[in-house]
Amino acid sequence: MTRPLIAILRGIRPDEAAAHAEALITAGVTTVEVPLNSPEPFDSIARLIAAFGDRALIGAGTVLDPGQVARLAGMGARLVVSPDANPEVIAATRAAGMESWPGVMTPTEAFAAIRAGATGLKLFPASLVGSAGLAAIRAVLPPDMPVYAVGGAGPENFGAWIAAGASGFGIGTAIYRPGQTVAATADAAARVVAAYDAAAGSAS
Repeated sequence: MTRPLIAILRGIRPDEAAAHAEALITAGVTTVEVPLNSPEPFDSIARLIAAFGDRALIGAGTVLDPGQVARLAGMGARLVVSPDANPEVIAATRAAGMESWPGVMTPTEAFAAIRAGATGLKLFPASLVGSAGLAAIRAVLPPDMPVYAVGGAGPENFGAWIAAGASGFGIGTAIYRPGQTVAATADAAARVVAAYDAAAGSAS
């Protein structure tokens, strides 16, 4: 089962990335991003691709320019997540055959990202828009366009976001904080997966 959950490992170090990713994948979170403002992020991503590229969707977050996209494509990354909706980044990502998840907050940004070829939309920061805001935006978006809530969406409110039209979630501090143990990541991932499964089951 592939759940629509992206684990955001902001601040992870290369020497610990594989152990934490393995804990996530074992728990059932099989999409992992390493934000590029983490320590030596390309090293971490390369290690994750080598270890789990056949078992998980691995890529980068906080991708801001086409040069970074090209480097990721050359490494074999398959996912590009951004905090903004830069059409050049989206186009370069899609041209390289990778998934593009740009950050949007308004209908204008959402439609600009869709026109540029985005795979899905990252509602960010979701806490500022709120589930009611997502429901309003969702009413005008193409129904088959995935929207992930990121920043303010977590195990405690998955149900409300799903009811508002969220297709999935990007999970940061609820699943990983720099310096935490692998056991803590495993426990957090298990809680996130259980909460998502319960909320998704109730909504279906």
